[in-house]
Amino acid sequence: MKNIPDTALGRMYREHIQHILDKDIDALCDQYTDDCLLISSFMKEPLYYRGQEQLREHMQGILGIEGLETDIAFWAETEDPQTLMIVEAITMTAGGQAAKMRFADSWVLRDGKIAIHFAGMTQYPDGTVA
Repeated sequence: MKNIPDTALGRMYREHIQHILDKDIDALCDQYTDDCLLISSFMKEPLYYRGQEQLREHMQGILGIEGLETDIAFWAETEDPQTLMIVEAITMTAGGQAAKMRFADSWVLRDGKIAIHFAGMTQYPDGTVA
């Protein structure tokens, strides 16, 4: 993990990535509110995951990730409301295939937990740009 500031959200992001590395879906989902909304563009069409049950289903995908590395290219956060916006370069292996991507993640927090997560992909593993 590179270029993460030492702030409350920076520490939360580090924990988030560590939960992914540890394949700890329970701890990862605990970072989200019960009524959370995750909007994903990973499949090039918006997918909506509402609440803990659908979030947990979506997070099953982390079980196949190996060697995840993140390098933050852009970081912005606010305190009131508590929000985070990042662009990150990602390298990882999944299903034996190495992949390099760029994500643009944004969080909106409520009471210290992620209420809304925009999980955007700006460069897909095949090199195409969103």
